[in-house]
Amino acid sequence: MTRFLSFFFALFLGLQPGLWAQQITYEGVILDAQTQEPIPGVSVQLMGTSMGTSTDVSGQFRLANQGSPTGLLVSCIGYGSQQLALSNGRIKVALSPKTEDLQMVVVTASREAQARTDAPIAIARLSPTLLAETKATNLAELINKTPGVFMPNLNNEQHMMGIRQPFGTSAYFLYLEDGVPIRPMGVFNHNALIEVNQFAISSIEVVKGPTSSLYGPEAVGGAINFITHKPTVVPVIRLGVQGDAWGYKRVQLGAGGMLSKRLGVFLGGYYAKQIGSWQTRSDFDKIALNGRIDYELTKRTHLIGTLTYACFNSQTGGNVDSLAYYSRQYTSTTDFTYRKVYALRSRITLEHRWNDHAESFATGFYRDNSIEQNPNYSIRWTTGSVAATGEVNNNSFTSYGLIAQHSQRFSWLASRLLAGLTYDYSPTDYYAYQTSLQAQVRPDKKSVERYVQVAELPDHFLSHYAATIQNSALYGQFDAQPLPNLRVSMGARFDRMAFRYTNYLDKTSGLKEFSQVTPKLGLTYDLGQGRGLYANVSRGFSPPGLTAIFRQNPNASVGFSPFYYNLQPARFNNYELGGWASLANRKVFIDWALYQMNGQNELLSIRQPDNSTDYQSAGRTLHRGIEYSLTVKPAAQWFLRFGGTNAIHRFINFAISNRSIDGVQNLSGYDMPQAPNWIMNSEVTYKPRWVKGLRTAIEWQRVSPWFENQINTVRYTDRTDLGLMGISVFNVRAGYTWKGMETYINIMNVTNQLYATTATRGNASTDRTVFTPAAPRMLVIGIQYQWSGK
Repeated sequence: MTRFLSFFFALFLGLQPGLWAQQITYEGVILDAQTQEPIPGVSVQLMGTSMGTSTDVSGQFRLANQGSPTGLLVSCIGYGSQQLALSNGRIKVALSPKTEDLQMVVVTASREAQARTDAPIAIARLSPTLLAETKATNLAELINKTPGVFMPNLNNEQHMMGIRQPFGTSAYFLYLEDGVPIRPMGVFNHNALIEVNQFAISSIEVVKGPTSSLYGPEAVGGAINFITHKPTVVPVIRLGVQGDAWGYKRVQLGAGGMLSKRLGVFLGGYYAKQIGSWQTRSDFDKIALNGRIDYELTKRTHLIGTLTYACFNSQTGGNVDSLAYYSRQYTSTTDFTYRKVYALRSRITLEHRWNDHAESFATGFYRDNSIEQNPNYSIRWTTGSVAATGEVNNNSFTSYGLIAQHSQRFSWLASRLLAGLTYDYSPTDYYAYQTSLQAQVRPDKKSVERYVQVAELPDHFLSHYAATIQNSALYGQFDAQPLPNLRVSMGARFDRMAFRYTNYLDKTSGLKEFSQVTPKLGLTYDLGQGRGLYANVSRGFSPPGLTAIFRQNPNASVGFSPFYYNLQPARFNNYELGGWASLANRKVFIDWALYQMNGQNELLSIRQPDNSTDYQSAGRTLHRGIEYSLTVKPAAQWFLRFGGTNAIHRFINFAISNRSIDGVQNLSGYDMPQAPNWIMNSEVTYKPRWVKGLRTAIEWQRVSPWFENQINTVRYTDRTDLGLMGISVFNVRAGYTWKGMETYINIMNVTNQLYATTATRGNASTDRTVFTPAAPRMLVIGIQYQWSGK
């Protein structure tokens, strides 16, 4: 009997091979070959069967065999596919990114991963490959590669921004780190990216146009999301040094890996120091550190913690006048100006995947920030005078906040509902007091050769207030596919920005509140064969910054408040049509967008004869243009990138004066200052087959002339490379990698052109242009080593 049962059992199993297959489970991890980071959402298919799955947020997959598979197919948008032989051990797959692929995955468009072609907005992604090969000393070198974007480099990591706006200092751009705003709304600072750790960035996503329906106020011209490194699947250590011929030195270190099957860490940072540069009074030092911990509580629940620290201490030489600029005498008019920045940010995110159709996250965040400065731009001087004034100011805040979001997918119309809320509690303090200066005037009495600080006057306040900011918002977005090739996206957000304040100068206290609903409607249509169209209508708004509201008004009428309590939020309506196309067997890619953004109550800064600023928010503006990018990869060793924007930024109706003695009362029909009509950045990269590991690239940055003042009497029209007016500069980069060791050289401004990244002038006839000179020819060299474990 026993023999019969054994024979029958063996015969039964032999006739049922599927049961044997059920006993085999394949599992493994998928990682990015460039960054060694896990890739979520990768499709893993058992070839020859209908079985498949996708990787989780840690890049892990687990797949039971229920057939007779012939292999494993691994594929993901933005990466090359791989076919693998089956094995019984744990499988590790490294996918190589396809830098030329438009079908990239982005997260900024909806706070969760999706294909770029599913997002009805203009969005660009700077990939890990591009970041790694650029070897930038400052973020402007990276951001300016984005079509439609120009980030003027003000030296010493200082900067302005221009996205569908003139480049300037207005609060129309939102800066994010892993989806969390770097600063609270109402406390915008155009130099906020000083606080970012370049060596901890994995990729950068730039959304152009209003994203207020998702991210809220200040996301008007665009939003820039810095996505930091995740813990790597395998142990990785990166160590490098970098320097230039003008006294800049930087050492950087990054390390990451899995400490256990569930716990991963990443640490990265750098220390930079500038001494004795081409521009006097430009020494600085900076330390920036980032840390991240990922912990898998369960297969569906993950905990992420991050910490960012930055400390920046810099001299600020400021702008130069025309005499110093054209003679290349980059000497500062001051020897006492400085800027000190301290920033500490942390977040804890709990992510939970309920099932294949639902997921949620909740992020608690904390910020501690201060900026103390004696800025060059605050100097007030009247033509011919031997006396002037300056100021010392300090702005500090502490933030506690929450972002929570749930995403639910439905089979009905392949739809998705996304809903979330945010809350930000940020007490802030600000003071600015006057300093007394002596001006050493040049013989023509029209400019100053040198300022000497005579005394600080800490009892002579120009502004002094405390405010408790409470920003809260609810948002939602619904996407559906009513037709096979058509996808519709509808979203809206309600924001309430409120702050209780005490103004110590007029001894008043009160509550100010700004609220707004910002809707959006978007469509994408897939034309097939890698081509598609999208359109959207969206609204954005930006409340006035607190430092503007509580600054004393030099032109206040008798009987009216000497402060800017009546400034109104700026509102923008954006209309956009765009598309993308893959041509020539996926060797040519085109991405384009037409937009028109109508502004109302846009905050306008009018420079007074003494260089002070008068704020107004009563008028209409027009921003209209076309953005485009072209990438061509004719062969494996060649890659061409070309992108730019042609745009106009114009006052439609903007009253700046009601005095008959003023030559211009209304700016209607005038172009906005610092608004070039054409911005372009292109690059050709060559990686020869005959020298494995070698890369070379040449980049061309082009910016057309712009008006320097609001009444359009003066333009910046300097001639540079190729005889073109404005900015035309070439940069060359080269690097060689061998067994993890990389050496590189960048030559910036190869032809040693004289050009300025900003040139501005006031409206008064006695005003003179001030320039922010760009660096002369600069040689940057570096070496970096990367060790990767198994």
